[in-house]
Amino acid sequence: MDRLPILPLGQVVVYPHVVLPMALTDPHAVQLIDEVVQGNKRLLLGVVKPLAGGEPPEGAVMQARPEELYEVGTLGSVVRMLKLGDGSVRVMVQGLERARLVDVGPAEHWLVGGYETLVSSAPEDARTEALKRTVQAQFSRVIDIAPYLGEELHEVLAGITDGSKLADFAAANLDLALPAKAELLSIDDVNRRLERLAELLGQELQVLEVGTQIQEKVKSRLDANQREYVLREQLRVIRQELGEDDGDDELTDLGKRLEEGGLSAEAKKVADRELKRLRQMSPQSAEYHVARTYLEVFATLPWGRTSEDRLDLKAAREILDRDHYDLKAVKERILEYLAVRTLNPQARGSILCFVGPPGVGKTSLGQSIAEALGRRFTRVSLGGVRDEAEIRGHRRTYVGALPGRIIHALQRCETRNPLLMLDEVDKMGSDVRGDPTAALLEVLDPAQNGSFVDHYLEVPFDLSGVMFIATANSLAPIPDPLLDRMEVLTLPGYTPGEKLAIAKRFLLPRQFKETGLTPERASLAEAALERLIAEYTREAGVRQLEREIQGVLRKAALEVVEGRAGAVRISIKNLEKYAGQPKVQSEVAGRSPEVGVATGLAWTPVGGDIMFIEAIQMPGKGQITLTGQLGDVMKESAQAAWSLLRARAGALGIPLDAFTQTDVHLHVPAGAVPKDGPSAGITMATALASLLCQRPARHDVAMTGELTLRGRVLPIGGLKEKLTAAARAGVKTVIVPARNQSDIVEVPDEVKKLIEIKPVDTLDEVLELALLEPRITRSVDVRPRKPGSLEVRP
Repeated sequence: MDRLPILPLGQVVVYPHVVLPMALTDPHAVQLIDEVVQGNKRLLLGVVKPLAGGEPPEGAVMQARPEELYEVGTLGSVVRMLKLGDGSVRVMVQGLERARLVDVGPAEHWLVGGYETLVSSAPEDARTEALKRTVQAQFSRVIDIAPYLGEELHEVLAGITDGSKLADFAAANLDLALPAKAELLSIDDVNRRLERLAELLGQELQVLEVGTQIQEKVKSRLDANQREYVLREQLRVIRQELGEDDGDDELTDLGKRLEEGGLSAEAKKVADRELKRLRQMSPQSAEYHVARTYLEVFATLPWGRTSEDRLDLKAAREILDRDHYDLKAVKERILEYLAVRTLNPQARGSILCFVGPPGVGKTSLGQSIAEALGRRFTRVSLGGVRDEAEIRGHRRTYVGALPGRIIHALQRCETRNPLLMLDEVDKMGSDVRGDPTAALLEVLDPAQNGSFVDHYLEVPFDLSGVMFIATANSLAPIPDPLLDRMEVLTLPGYTPGEKLAIAKRFLLPRQFKETGLTPERASLAEAALERLIAEYTREAGVRQLEREIQGVLRKAALEVVEGRAGAVRISIKNLEKYAGQPKVQSEVAGRSPEVGVATGLAWTPVGGDIMFIEAIQMPGKGQITLTGQLGDVMKESAQAAWSLLRARAGALGIPLDAFTQTDVHLHVPAGAVPKDGPSAGITMATALASLLCQRPARHDVAMTGELTLRGRVLPIGGLKEKLTAAARAGVKTVIVPARNQSDIVEVPDEVKKLIEIKPVDTLDEVLELALLEPRITRSVDVRPRKPGSLEVRP
């Protein structure tokens, strides 16, 4: 048995068919290599076992003892050697065969021993082929993942077909623990070696894949952070170059604003908590912007900022009189509030509701009141609002949530005690999203609005200092609980005289300014204004009148610019040249007393109006037909009048056969306009009595009042608007319920001068005033005729 020198290697295993370079610095190792090269160039490569205290030193371990070597080593040869100037050598050894070390013992300076080669004689079979493919696939995947393996190993791996060489090649390049490498070296059977290698490759793949995932996550985070850092540094430099870098910390500034905002104790607690959370968030987080917006709302709300009320009654009266004509009740109410504030500065804000037709100045009156009080003014339009969140705000859990309109209005005002106008409060609706009128109950209740909670803020806000003024065209759509919280002030329609004064004081100067004309270039006579009011407009307010004045002045401006006239003087005679043909015809003008036609008075959201009730008689069976889009209440009033006249037929001189042999048709023009209410009761009774008694009804007498079956006349509403409409239409006498005499006091003196008001208690008084004596005419036989007969006998 040949005995060869042994080179003990620490942490290195040389496999057969593998060439391994080594650097040797130990003098005995250098001497050993010299002798091997001079001889047959063969030597045994032993593997030093791990020491008890740790891993053996790397490289040649010449002081190793025989028992410290693994039983199986490698028979190798020195392929090349290079001596260096410092006495060390660079040597390249190649493994030839597995060798079991036998009879190892020390020589003079190194170990020597015999060996037995381990050769697998079993032929390769299908199992070997399967194991080879598995190991090739696994090792190829390791090459792709492992950072310590080069891509060129793929080509070498593809060229290996022998199972033993494949196992040794993979084991030599894997970063395995020394015991595992020594184990693979000691297995001579190819199949068992491939199986064990497959297990080790699987373990290595798991470790590598987990490590790769970790590295990718770390790299992506580092890349994102590095990118953000680079961009922020670039942005900072750009701002410095532009001179926009103020160096202030935004969150510090926000905290300072919150500190100076005068927040309540509860609001301050919430704001401090949110600000602390905000400082811990990343600015790139979506939650960061939500919290930032929330705190910005806190900082902009006027928690403690108030404006001083102007308690000068004389100045307030001058401002109100300057901007609005008449409206004495409203102006007195504002002055009363100022007087109370003078005596009691802690008085709560008032909650008023201005009710009146369009165009009478409800919204502009709110602006004048704010100026008179010295308060900020803001308007919240509630027309068409159907969502409760419009009042209370959205909760912060919703994307894009914002506070409600009340809180938003206070942000704009920047004071805690503004004049807040809730415009068109009667135009709100409700649907599946809630009822906004119910949300207003808390806002307009002085006992509750001191701690109003918006869904977005979720902390109480004091609204007790706010002066609320609501506007509406009608009280009917407003729920009773909401109406109960407001002090209602009615703004009636203007009389023709009031419209003339408003046009001269406000409308005409404003339109002169809008059209660019001066009094030297154009003028509009007072008589022309009166005709514009009477024949070109029919409204409770003055908006249409202002449009008509604007149209007239536009045509005057055209003449001036074209040079057709140096100055335009518009009088009642040439008004039609500039305003066109009259658009409104008086309902009374040109009429005469008629049988079966009575004039009534109606109230509408745009003011009062007159209406005619017509009745005709025809052969029939005593039935009455009602047309004109009448409501149930109005139909019942007609039935009550019909029954009353039938019961009093003898006293009124009505033939009894008129209720059995004739039919009556009662119609209220215009048929396209819905009508309802009880106030037309005496008007329908008068029209029917005129028809049945054949007594003409006076055309210059109008009436209003509810009628009972006993003939009593009951009070009605809207008397001022109705009397104003009667005066506007040219009526001379108006019959009203006696129990409405207290309302006559509110009727303008101008209207009282134009009409004669007759209070009545019973239907008999109505008929005495409204019906004339019967005309001397030939009577007409209205008895039923035989079929086919066309004869009408006197």
